[in-house]
Order: sequence, then C-alpha cells, then structure tokens
Amino acid sequence: MLLIKNISHLYGVLDNRNECPLAGDRMNDPGLIDDAWVLIDGERIVDYGSSAWRYAHGIADNDIEVIDAGGCVVLPCFCDSHTHIVWAGSREQEFIDKINGLTYEEIAARGGGILNSADRLHSLSEEMLYEESMVRIREIMRKGTGAVEIKSGYGLTLDDELKMLRVIRMIKDTTPMSVKSTFLGAHAVGRAYAGRQAEYVEHVCRDMIPAVASGKLADFVDVFCDKGFFTVQETEKILEAAAAYGIKAKIHANELDPEWGGVQVGVRNGALSVDHLEQSGDPEIECLMSGSTIPTALPGASFFLGMPYAPARRMIDAGLPVALASDYNPGSSPSGDMRFVMALGCIKLRLTPAEALRATTINSAAAMGIASDYGSVTRGKVANLIICRPEIKTLDFIPYQYNTPFISEIVLRGKRIEL
Repeated sequence: MLLIKNISHLYGVLDNRNECPLAGDRMNDPGLIDDAWVLIDGERIVDYGSSAWRYAHGIADNDIEVIDAGGCVVLPCFCDSHTHIVWAGSREQEFIDKINGLTYEEIAARGGGILNSADRLHSLSEEMLYEESMVRIREIMRKGTGAVEIKSGYGLTLDDELKMLRVIRMIKDTTPMSVKSTFLGAHAVGRAYAGRQAEYVEHVCRDMIPAVASGKLADFVDVFCDKGFFTVQETEKILEAAAAYGIKAKIHANELDPEWGGVQVGVRNGALSVDHLEQSGDPEIECLMSGSTIPTALPGASFFLGMPYAPARRMIDAGLPVALASDYNPGSSPSGDMRFVMALGCIKLRLTPAEALRATTINSAAAMGIASDYGSVTRGKVANLIICRPEIKTLDFIPYQYNTPFISEIVLRGKRIEL
C-alpha cells in the first residue's frame, strides 16, 4: 500500500464514482479536503480523508510505503481527451506562414496542413513513428497528464491509417497512462482521391472502418465536419458505418463555420463529444442541451491560430458540462501542456480555477469514456495524482502563475514515476 500524508489541500475529490460529467454550477465545486491523506492499494484509491489517518484500516506501518507531501497541494492528474500526438516531423514553416498572414484554410489549400503531415508520415517506419510519438508522450506525462486520447488522421490511406492505429496501440501497451484510440480517416481527403471526395468517403466506410474494426484498433471514430472538409451528410454516412461495428463517435465541429451543422450531427448520432466549437452560439448550446454529448473546447488551438475561443462560459451558465483538451498536433496546437490549457480556460474562456480543474480532469475523462476510473480523487478509481511543489499554496495559483514549475511528484496507477 501507498500512503500520501500531510497534504495541505486535496483537490478534485468526488465521492460518487458515478457522478460524471459535472455540469453547470456543479463544476465550480473544487472537491476540496484540507489537512488530507490518500491511501492507495495497488493501482486504486482505497480511501482518503482529513486529519489523522492512522490505523483507520488496521494497517501496520511496515506494510505501507509513505509519501510525505510536506504540506503541499495534491490534485488528480489531467485527462486530455483530444490529441493528435502520433505524427512525423514538424511543420514550423507553416508557423512562419501564419506569421506572414496565411489562414489555416489557405495553408491547407496550398498542400500544407494535414496533407503535409500525411506525406511525412507515409515515409516513416512504424518503429520510428512510435519512437517520435513516445517523446511527446513522456513530455505530457511529466507535465501531469495521466490519461490521453490519440487520433489517427495523418495517414489518409488504409495502410497508413492502420499504421498509426498500431502505433497508438503500442503506446497504450508501453506507458502507465490510460490511452484511448480514435480512427480519424476523415481528417481530410487523401491525395490519391483529390477531387473525388465522395469516393474517398466511400473508401473510409467500405474499406477503412471494417479493417479498423477487425483489428480492434479504435475506441472511437471521428470526422472533421466543417467547411472545406466533410459535409454533414458525409459525416452521417461515416458515423453510421462505424456504428454498425459498435464504434462510438466523436466529432471535430464548428471550428471554421458557425452554420455547418457539426454539433447537430454529432448530437443526433449520439457522439460522446463534439470538439473545437470556436464558431458556436445559441443554436449549438440549445442542441447540446437536448442530448448527452459533451462540448469540448480546445483553447490551445484558438491561442495558436488567433481564432475565437469557444463560448464555454455561456455553456456552463446554461447548465452544460464542459471539457477542455489540448488538441496537441503539429499544425494548429503544438503543445500538450494541460496546465496551460487550464490557464487559458481561466484567462480566455472565463472559467474559475475550480471549473477549469473539473474541465481538464473529470469532464475530459468523461469525454473519452473513462470517468468511472479516472479524473477525480474517488474511492475505487485509479490513483493518478499530482503532488505539487511547496510554493503552490492553492489551486488558484496553478492557472494564475501558469509558467512556474508546479509539479513535485507524480503517481500513475498507484506508482511513483520519474520526472
């Protein structure tokens, strides 16, 4: 067993394991216990409480490994429900293009963007792609992420999409993080199908999805349903094809066009989440209120691209749950730092620190279907915890002084990891 004792403030506590996601006013409860301790058996949290813990379970001192938090803050590890971590090379030239005034759509029209990444990935071996991706996995783990969703979508051919998904499975098998896999063959139209988008959609439905399902390579299917990418009708066709194999939907929606209908097609098809939402308003909020789909904002993309931010404040005020994720990718959000995402949630989306914590932990866990095991300090859940540095006195300090190192130690699956 492992005991973490002498915790000044334990945040992210949620006594009811089945209460998720948190919505509306409930998001503003930080789940705080002062003068706290946490007891872990194997991978799971056994108990927690305040003040003296001793012998609450009749356990002798010599049966317990002890971490003395030294009066520091402890909180659950971040859960990042939207990333594209598996990619090849880098795209800093497009960074210069953005500085020079080109838009996301203009870069894509010139053959950059997603197709650029697809070209690079095609020439890289599976083993090299895994090694490159693990550098980023270790990076986000050191920054406090304990669960992550990873999308394909830089393959855009059957062989390369399967290669990406196999790499994601290798990551899942070799890291203590929880890893969820999403098939995003409909990220863009592959070069071989240029000018033949309908045929490419048919290829995704007829060839790619059955192969993905046969190999049990994906937990979810995603579609970039937006202007310049895939229509609502094409999205519906892909989601229906995936549903026939029992693969649940997640959607890229309302990043570029407020009237495209991505949110609506996602809710209509029972998507677990709709992500981006920069171009959203009352119709989207009303639609989300009618279903159980989780709105997920990606403020790192808004920050990097200079786009509007998703109306997360209005969504929470309307009574919705909101999740925040990094969108870690080489073109529009080249950072997987969820602490920075939390800070952007406060600074740009006007969330309180408590709301931002819940959005980056329990709600983002719910947005990848793992909230029964991750995203909060709860009896029976996996013990993924951040022990903060001594200078971190409150939760509010973490998004406030957002570039100051804040992690002293990390526990994943009940074990201390090297930073």
